[in-house]
Amino acid sequence: MTVRRKPHSFHSTSPAAPLSRVSLHTTPMTPLLLLRLLCLLPLAAAAAAALPADFTALLAAKSSLSDPASALVAWDDPRLSKSPCRWPHLLCSSNRSSFSDAHPAVVASLLLSNLSLAGAFPPPLCSLGSLVHLDLSYNSLTGPLPSCLAALPSLTHLDLAGNAFSGQVPAAYGAGFPSLATLSLAGNGLSGAFPGFLFNVTALEEVLLAYNPFAPSPLPEDVSRPTRLRLLWLAGCGLVGEIPPSIGRLGSLVNLDLSTNNLTGEIPSSIRRMENAMQIELYSNRLTGSVPEGLGALKKLRFFDASMNRLSGEIPADVFLAPRLESLHLYQNQLSGRLPATLGQAPALADLRLFSNRLVGELPPEFGKNCPLEFLDLSDNQISGLIPAALCDAGKLEQLLILNNELVGPIPAELGQCRTLTRVRLPNNRLSGSVPQGLWALPHLYLLELAGNMLSGTVDPTIAMAKNLSQLLISDNRFTGALPAQIGALPALFELSAANNMFSGTLPASLAEVSTLGRLDLRNNSLSGGLPQGVRRWQKLTQLDLADNHLTGTIPPELGELPVLNSLDLSNNELTGDVPVQLENLKLSLFNLSNNRLTGILPPLFSGSMYRDSFVGNPALCRGTCPTGGQSRTARRGLVGTVVSILAAASVVLLLGVGWFCYTCHRSRHSGHAAEPGGGSRPRWVLTTFHKVGFDEDDIVSCLDEDNVVGMGAAGKVYKAVLRRGGEDVAVAVKKLWGGGGKATDGTAKDSFDVEVATLGKIRHRNIVKLWCCFHSGDCRLLVYEYMPNGSLGDLLHGGKGSLLDWAARHRVMVDAAEGLAYLHHDCAPPIVHRDVKSNNILLDAQLGAKVADFGVARVIGEGPAAVTAIAGSCGYIAPEYSYTLRVTEKSDVYSFGVVMLELVTGKKPVGAELGDKDLVRWVHGGIEKDGVESVLDPRLAGESRDDMVRALHVALLCTSSLPINRPSMRTVVKLLLEAAPQPLAIESKPPKVAEEKPLDV
Repeated sequence: MTVRRKPHSFHSTSPAAPLSRVSLHTTPMTPLLLLRLLCLLPLAAAAAAALPADFTALLAAKSSLSDPASALVAWDDPRLSKSPCRWPHLLCSSNRSSFSDAHPAVVASLLLSNLSLAGAFPPPLCSLGSLVHLDLSYNSLTGPLPSCLAALPSLTHLDLAGNAFSGQVPAAYGAGFPSLATLSLAGNGLSGAFPGFLFNVTALEEVLLAYNPFAPSPLPEDVSRPTRLRLLWLAGCGLVGEIPPSIGRLGSLVNLDLSTNNLTGEIPSSIRRMENAMQIELYSNRLTGSVPEGLGALKKLRFFDASMNRLSGEIPADVFLAPRLESLHLYQNQLSGRLPATLGQAPALADLRLFSNRLVGELPPEFGKNCPLEFLDLSDNQISGLIPAALCDAGKLEQLLILNNELVGPIPAELGQCRTLTRVRLPNNRLSGSVPQGLWALPHLYLLELAGNMLSGTVDPTIAMAKNLSQLLISDNRFTGALPAQIGALPALFELSAANNMFSGTLPASLAEVSTLGRLDLRNNSLSGGLPQGVRRWQKLTQLDLADNHLTGTIPPELGELPVLNSLDLSNNELTGDVPVQLENLKLSLFNLSNNRLTGILPPLFSGSMYRDSFVGNPALCRGTCPTGGQSRTARRGLVGTVVSILAAASVVLLLGVGWFCYTCHRSRHSGHAAEPGGGSRPRWVLTTFHKVGFDEDDIVSCLDEDNVVGMGAAGKVYKAVLRRGGEDVAVAVKKLWGGGGKATDGTAKDSFDVEVATLGKIRHRNIVKLWCCFHSGDCRLLVYEYMPNGSLGDLLHGGKGSLLDWAARHRVMVDAAEGLAYLHHDCAPPIVHRDVKSNNILLDAQLGAKVADFGVARVIGEGPAAVTAIAGSCGYIAPEYSYTLRVTEKSDVYSFGVVMLELVTGKKPVGAELGDKDLVRWVHGGIEKDGVESVLDPRLAGESRDDMVRALHVALLCTSSLPINRPSMRTVVKLLLEAAPQPLAIESKPPKVAEEKPLDV
């Protein structure tokens, strides 16, 4: 079920002034105007006195509320005093616009949703005896829920969702409400035990209690008492235990959502008796057992989602026979066995997601022939056999994802005729044969990923027709021939990865025209000729890898003008000429020009030992000055003398060293003290590795030079070290924690070191920065990470290169970082809270992929109160509840991540002079209220993906809700962000929910 955003809260300490109030300081008071006013006063007073009781109660309620948007100011207009049924936001019990003593008007509906009202619930509303419909949703109402509402005899619809009500649900709610059909309390701060007594109100048809911080409670057995119940939305309610079998007795139920709880046990087989069910949402729980049989008998079932649980066993054959089933999500479970043959008979299936299970066997050959398939994701299973040729028979298939399986045979030619395709991901299978000609030319395709197969043939020139193609990933295949010139006609191409093939010929000159290119990897082919002219147009290029080819000519000096290039590998070619001095302008994490035919003097920057391995295999290159031909004989004659001198000097040094060693040992035996690290002797380093490394402490320590400092923070100083591993230069980041002589105490440094090592040493995730190893000696502590060449998100976004982050790149950063945090919160046992999520702790790799870093204050949940009470976080990112609880939870990380999202949407820092006295969260709320949503979007992205940005903004606002319970989990944030993806990276969201559902709208 989707999640609707809680409206923005704009608090005010006083109600807005009525329109009838006239300022004597601004309006000239003529005698005639004064006379008119004096005549109006008794009329207004009389009109107020003559109002029916319901409207007098409404005025009393208005006076107790803060109304910063002046939404109710018209209720004070004396011109409407004789026709109060014309007041906005209400309906009377008849269509009379006026009233009389014989027929006083009464209020039947009060519709005050999303008006920014604030304050406690107004008790006068409980006196509206004829009230049928009361809607106060999505305001900023606080305090307890009023018990008096339960006594209203005619009330059928009560909606208080999306406020900040707190405390327990009144017990009177389970004994009153004689006519109530709809009760919505979703998205508040209600606590205490789950109010199972509400199911005593047998007239209920819709119950919405989602996203409240109820204490862990089971779903009561008498949930089935309201036999007319059509909508039951209990997502994020703290439910535990098993789903009661009695739920199957809800024969009228249309929409059931129990997602994002901690429910255990099996899915009850009784749900097959819910004959009117259209949507069943059970994702993000801890359910076990198998998918129940009998779902195929649910004639109206359209959506079934039990993903992200622990389900096992085979998928029942009958589920695909449900006549109206459109969407089936069972991903991230432990399902096994073969896909049933009935999959090929599914009549309405449009969205099937079964990735990350243990499924085996072949896909039915007729799959797709009988259903309007739009989205298929079977990735990360063990599915074998052929790709069914009928997948796009209905002409609607948009996304085909079957990566990391065991598929064989050719790609069906029919897929080349599927013009609706936008994403095709088939890497890491055993596909063979040539790629269908039409597949290269699909007009809406933006991602074609075929890497890691056995495909052959050439890239067809018709690829010029793929005008939306952004990523072409075909590495590790057997492609041959020349890259077609038409590849340079792709206006949206960002990544071309064709390494480890057998391409030949020259690089297309047209490739230099692709200004959108961000990554070019053609390593290990048989390409010849020179680099194309005009590469300065590659202003977004971050990686250029042309190693292991037969390239000739010189290195273009224009490469030094590429502002974000950080990985350059031209090794093992036949390049000639000088090394351009312009390359010194680059900030490279990987730099390799080895094994070419380069000549001349190295630029000064590259003459140091740090780059010694970047130029090996170029015998004509020299450092400093190159000897001339006439000097060579003299040099050779002097070589013997030089060697003799060196050997003599070395002998003297060796003798002195032996003597000093003996003297030191003698003193050590007499003093009884070992040499301390940092003293006169060599420090004894203790090394702890977490991955296979090809360097030692000497390599690391030698790089701790002030010239290599790339950052400094509260925990320590960060250096960039370029090391030789596997014949290549590889950069790492070395964090030296502050010691006794630094900015922190020894205890602080040791605590940060211990926490970071304990945290990062036991987690592995692609979106968590990799900790290679750590060293410590005395008070010196070093952490060695993978180097992130694009630095921190904060520096890039708020620095001079922020415009390089287009919306697609920013959205990818959001998803990457969210997946990293979701891993910490949901996949680590016990969960880990980062406690300092901010843009400067999200680092970017060469492809602008994001990884969460800096775990110096991270904590494992469950380590005791002391573990979560130390001050943590950064200004502008700290959740509001921290000020009075001094405790940090997963929802604190969610709030901080929401601020990071707001940074990406707005381009603003979390605090700063441009925000005045507000932080970013309050600035965004105020800007939307005053000038609309457009006013807060980053102007550098003007006109770019406006709707996509607004969707992400809504997710950010949900994450920064003032109450922790109103914030989604990080797992839900990932889901929402994927559904809000821009077109170039979009993952198709679920079909629209059924009309009976009333979700929180993002």
